Amino acid sequence: MSAMAPWIPGARVVDLFAGSGALGLECLSRGAAHVTFVERARPVLRTLRSNVDALGARDQVEIVAADALRWVRELRPSLDAANRPFRLALADPPYGQGLAPELAREFVRLPFADQLWVEHERRESLGDLDPARERHYGDTVLSLLEALPSGEDPEVSPAAPDPPHPHPGDLE
Repeated sequence: MSAMAPWIPGARVVDLFAGSGALGLECLSRGAAHVTFVERARPVLRTLRSNVDALGARDQVEIVAADALRWVRELRPSLDAANRPFRLALADPPYGQGLAPELAREFVRLPFADQLWVEHERRESLGDLDPARERHYGDTVLSLLEALPSGEDPEVSPAAPDPPHPHPGDLE
C-alpha cells in the first residue's frame, strides 16, 4: 500500500475482486474520497458490508455485486481518456484462473483509471504488457499499469528516452 500512498488522498478508487474490502478500506483510512467495491460472491459481500458498516463508511462507498471483469467491460462504452472515473484501480483476483492478465489487457484497451495495481502470482505473466513498476513479495507480484495521457500514442512508451542525437562528426 505504501507504493501507491501518494495517489490515495482525495482519490476515487475501485477495488476489483474486493473480497473483504481490505484494500479499499485501507485507501479510505489513508484519505481516499470514495471507493467502489466490486465483488460477486454473495457470502463475501455480507462480510464486505459488515466491514464497511463497522467503520461507519457507508457514505463513502458503493458496493457492486458483480463479476469484476464483466463490470469493467460494461464501463467501456462510457469511457474516454479525459473522463476516467477512477484515479486508482486495485485488483487482487483469484490466482490460477488467468484473471490478472485478462484484466490487464482490458485496462490497456481502454483504461478505466489512471493507474491499475494488480496482484498476481509470479508465474502468472501479464503477457507482453510492460508494467510501469513491479514489487515482488515471495511468489506474489504487485504490478502497476498506468494509463497514457490523453492524446498519447499507445505504440510509444512514455518512459522511453529520446533516441540519441548524432554528434556532428557521426554524420559524415
